[in-house]
Amino acid sequence: MRAVATLAGRRGAPVLVGGAVRDAWLGRRPGREVDLDVAVPAGALDLARRVAERLRGAFVPLDPERGTGRVVLPGVRLDVTDFRGPSLAADLAARDFTVNALAVPLRELLVRGGAPIVDPTGGLADLRARRLRAPDLRVLTDDPLRALRGVRLEAALGFRLTRGTVAAIRAVAPALAAVAAERVRDELLLMLALPDTARAFRRLDTLGLLGVLLPEVEPMRATAQPAPHRFPVLEHSLRALASADRVLARLATLVPFGEELRAHMDEPLGGGVTRDPVLKLAALLHDVAKPETRRVVQGRVRFFGHDLVGAERARAIGQRLRLPARAVGVLERLVRHHLRPMHLGATERLTPRARYRFYRDLREDTQDLLLLALADAAAVTGASPLGVWRRAPLLRDLLGGWQEQQAVEAAAPLLRGEDVMGRLGLAPGPAVGRALARVREAQALGRVKTREQALAYLDSLSADP
Repeated sequence: MRAVATLAGRRGAPVLVGGAVRDAWLGRRPGREVDLDVAVPAGALDLARRVAERLRGAFVPLDPERGTGRVVLPGVRLDVTDFRGPSLAADLAARDFTVNALAVPLRELLVRGGAPIVDPTGGLADLRARRLRAPDLRVLTDDPLRALRGVRLEAALGFRLTRGTVAAIRAVAPALAAVAAERVRDELLLMLALPDTARAFRRLDTLGLLGVLLPEVEPMRATAQPAPHRFPVLEHSLRALASADRVLARLATLVPFGEELRAHMDEPLGGGVTRDPVLKLAALLHDVAKPETRRVVQGRVRFFGHDLVGAERARAIGQRLRLPARAVGVLERLVRHHLRPMHLGATERLTPRARYRFYRDLREDTQDLLLLALADAAAVTGASPLGVWRRAPLLRDLLGGWQEQQAVEAAAPLLRGEDVMGRLGLAPGPAVGRALARVREAQALGRVKTREQALAYLDSLSADP
């Protein structure tokens, strides 16, 4: 902040605005990454660039036309913007909600250690009343994304949207479809990072926003499911999301895997996305294709292939939201395989081959899928996922076997592609890969332990079609 005040010069008059002021008044501590917003009468882009150079950070020109630049430092993200009007009061009146339309003169704050809050829209009174109100309902029309932000802030702060703001959000909901996908994605990811994402998504639904954000959920609303399911598909999916919220918040209770699971779920998938929000999105979308695959067969309702079709729908949604490619891949794989644990549990005995192929197909997403299976199972009847965990020996067994499988996978392969081609007289192509996979499986299951045994096993496969 001192670098901002110094580089802004005497005529710059920078002010700290928005969420940082709000959270300081509320006594809320910042998270692992601090977000700061500074507004200046003019010259924000140049100021942000010079601050980045001074502090050896990264400069990102977010919106050159409107004068918005970002400075990225370790643990800090600073946005610098030009006033959105002829004065500070006009700038604050154009912000999304009154509780964010607060400002503190930065230079005075640094020199004196404190400064009065500039509050032209009544934001402090709204903070005291714990309500969210748009300074002018036109700010929602001007930027419909603010409707999503209102729902997120309501959930994050524990506030309540005012009646007039709720009506305005419902009115602008259809316009959300025209907002840039990248902006929607960023707001959605912040919502998926909330400890109670399901509550926020239910609020999106009541305000008419969920169906605009994810049109695929609309047919889920009226699709009933046979026993043992107690709820239609959308209600089941929202309960699965709530179960995922609870499981992720209490991974430590999944003894003895909690610490390992937490480290795994914190893994970055690109673009600042970790595994947590992808799992939550998979919980919401795992049955997205049930409405279109619903069939009545001999008097019984079936959803044949909804996992395969659902994976295609999930991939399309992830790509539409501009999620990182790896995150899209994880989402697609979780939806594609979400029935696997149930199918394994339906067998009389889990064979070594079935176990191996489960781990082989899911690979590094194995733990995510087992957590999804836990959330899904709980949502069938509305049970507690932690209670289901205590009665789920298969899930515990598969989680426990994951590390063993990692050790098996780490072993050097007994044969390589050139061995297969030379032994079987094959040219490079898919047949070589299939043969290698069969030998690798035999090695993992302990059926071949030496190169000679692997070659002999390869010979036995040569007669296969």
